[in-house]
Amino acid sequence: MITQVSSSLYQQLVGSFEDPLFAKEILESRRKEAFEKFKDTGFPTAKAEEWRFTNIQPVLNQDYQLGAHLPGQAVNVDAANIEGVDAYRVVLVNGFYRHDLSDTIEEQGIVLSSFADAAQLEAFNKHFAQYADKAENPFVWLNTALANNGFFIEIQAGKIAQKPIHIVHISVADSQTFFQTRNLIVLDKNAEAQIIETFVTEDGSSKTFGNTVTEIVVDENAKLEHYYLQQARSQSSFNNHTEIIQRKYSLYNNYNCTFPGASFVRNTINVRMDDPNIESHLYGITLLSDNQLVDNHTVVDHMKPFGESYEWYKNILQDSSTAVFNGKIFVRLDAQKTNAFQQNNNMLLSANATINTKPQLEIFADDVKCSHGCTIGQFNEDAKFYLQSRGIGEEQARTLLVHAFAFDVTERFKNETIRNHVDHLVELGLKHN
Repeated sequence: MITQVSSSLYQQLVGSFEDPLFAKEILESRRKEAFEKFKDTGFPTAKAEEWRFTNIQPVLNQDYQLGAHLPGQAVNVDAANIEGVDAYRVVLVNGFYRHDLSDTIEEQGIVLSSFADAAQLEAFNKHFAQYADKAENPFVWLNTALANNGFFIEIQAGKIAQKPIHIVHISVADSQTFFQTRNLIVLDKNAEAQIIETFVTEDGSSKTFGNTVTEIVVDENAKLEHYYLQQARSQSSFNNHTEIIQRKYSLYNNYNCTFPGASFVRNTINVRMDDPNIESHLYGITLLSDNQLVDNHTVVDHMKPFGESYEWYKNILQDSSTAVFNGKIFVRLDAQKTNAFQQNNNMLLSANATINTKPQLEIFADDVKCSHGCTIGQFNEDAKFYLQSRGIGEEQARTLLVHAFAFDVTERFKNETIRNHVDHLVELGLKHN
């Protein structure tokens, strides 16, 4: 059992289970089961192996209000704009789907609705809480029990979405707020889509803590390009859990980018490759400053033969920031002919920055090709001097070297416009002291 430290927030959440605000008639048995699991465990502490590098108690030990989504309040959606990207826009404010700020998707074969409105849809009932809740994560159980909004997207069989879908997550509060978002993305057989998720903070917002769970189903021969762009400000903290289930001949690509701003971010990305002939790629760029703490936990679970996975995360740390990378690759006994690669590289731009990295392989099959590696190093002052000696200014030289470090990852972004946008955000996030 995990020791319960954050009694105030814990007690509020337990007390809210029967509150009408949360009492939805959505798959009630799954909701109650998750609630009991959360009560038995409570919030995690650093004593738990999966949290030993990340102390979440300072985030939890705050006085939060619950469920403040500020309906109808005007917010600045433009902060999430990506120049050159023509996409359908879906806006969530503190986890609540805002119809008034979102586009209507009229393409045949694409279903978009709020979490609450999806309760009667067949695909929603088939997949909701069927995957993430098996991950033994107390934050997932809490979310299943109490989250009451978010988005649902279904790309129906054979449909290729003509434009990307841009999900804009906006955090805004008059006083400290804890909110939860539950999302479900389903790509049916032979469907293809590109989904971009951007996280921003409204000007003048008080502190917020968002607990988000997203379940993604990529059915047979379906393809999903999935981008995370974390651009929120220091008032915002996030715990994000993404659970992906893949079927045969499917492809899932995740591009996870975090930039200076949000004070605390924990991303958990679990990919379950539960059929033969599945391919999955996970790429990450993390650029931090000040006292940020960003923890990226990934699991790639090869459960059947002929699977291929490729994972490459790079962290760039400034000031007194801290990054955690914990990547696990499982190759199950039945997963013969697996090809799995994992790499984590880290550049420290400050003597006060901290990186905790733990790449892991657990292999139970004997006919596989697997590798992993990790590097940690400081900024190369000799290389910077070399560039300066050829007439390049100090700031430009520093930027060029950081871009060169990140290039191995960013060049793999399928969407060139987003790749250029990420390069620009890296330039904006670099300090030149």
